[in-house]
Amino acid sequence: MTYRLPPLGSLRAFEAAARHLSFKDAAAELSVTPTAISHQIRGLEEYLHLPLFRRLTRALELTSEGRAMLPKVREGLECFAWAIESTRTQVAGGRLVVTSPPAFAARWLMRHLPDFTAAHPEIRLHMATSLDTIDASDTSHVSGLATVDLRDDETETFIRYGRGQYDGCRVDRLFVPVYTAVCSPRLLLGMRPLNVPADLRRHNLLHNESPIDLYDRPSWGQWLQVAGVTGIDADSGTRISDPGLLLSAAVDGVGVTLASKPLIEAEVAAGRLVVPFDIVIRGPQAYYLVVAEAVADRPVVSVFREWLLGEAAKVQEE
Repeated sequence: MTYRLPPLGSLRAFEAAARHLSFKDAAAELSVTPTAISHQIRGLEEYLHLPLFRRLTRALELTSEGRAMLPKVREGLECFAWAIESTRTQVAGGRLVVTSPPAFAARWLMRHLPDFTAAHPEIRLHMATSLDTIDASDTSHVSGLATVDLRDDETETFIRYGRGQYDGCRVDRLFVPVYTAVCSPRLLLGMRPLNVPADLRRHNLLHNESPIDLYDRPSWGQWLQVAGVTGIDADSGTRISDPGLLLSAAVDGVGVTLASKPLIEAEVAAGRLVVPFDIVIRGPQAYYLVVAEAVADRPVVSVFREWLLGEAAKVQEE
């Protein structure tokens, strides 16, 4: 098929000038002179045999034809940019930004990441953490996770802890964290051994008091109820507001705490922590991979998504 189109440069000049309503600002964006922008627009108007702008004394306005034309020109330029970027990414990889909750990144994702980077050295990976990736307990939908520019060389993905409702995004559930009691192996063999959940009455209960996801995190009261244990004051013990310090206290034998099993796999594998009871309680939310629909089909995203879902599938959701 033969396409009868004006020069691409004139379409770029029109889109920039229409967006800024200024030849000067469009010229600065495209690194040319205002005169060059004016010539490009004039040539496009001659090609179309109609005016696209009204040139006022101190302002620039789109004509009705210009307003009607702008969305389709913008869509076309974005399609061109996506096609070029997609092809370049397939050949040479790309820059992938992964933003996730701090604890998830530090205690689970980073442990699994070496396999991905070894298999895909062509992908320039940038890891970031943000507390904003943890949804508030009353959040049902989240919109506008990021502004996506299809001309950008970088692709941004998010791992969120929430309920999975993210408008305008492609969403994959990774896993629901399950919480269980954990402690130092020294407590199992001490003067007050932990043989059954009721033995917790003779031990210090450690409470996670960090403000993030406070109301969505299972409590000792809930866990003891699932375990069928009564007669223990679920509010007694030591309260710690830093999650890292909380696990350090458990490793050091200060007491017993509740922890998400996927996030303590390193400590359990190394023997620094043990799970004395086969009793778990699920959190009300889950971890999700969230990608804006506009970039969800980029090869760099597909590769990371396939790997991440494979790793998440190994998590035992008891």
